[in-house]
Amino acid sequence: MEHVNVESGKEVSIKELVELVKEVVGYEGEIVRDSTKLDGTPRKLMDSSKLAGLGWEPKVSLKDGLIDTYRRYLEKVSNEQ
Repeated sequence: MEHVNVESGKEVSIKELVELVKEVVGYEGEIVRDSTKLDGTPRKLMDSSKLAGLGWEPKVSLKDGLIDTYRRYLEKVSNEQ
């Protein structure tokens, strides 16, 4: 069995992701990075060429996926109360 990476092929920095999540959830506070901690791996982009070669492409953007996931989370939390 061969593994195939399923991802968009578009690189997003941690800072960009944090800002996107902040926007989606409506957080208006300040995001502070702890510069005493390691930066981690500089790049995390996977090779999705095999999947793309099969004609697959993502139908949901990262932002839309985050919006949908957050909406479902809020629904689940409200149903548990």
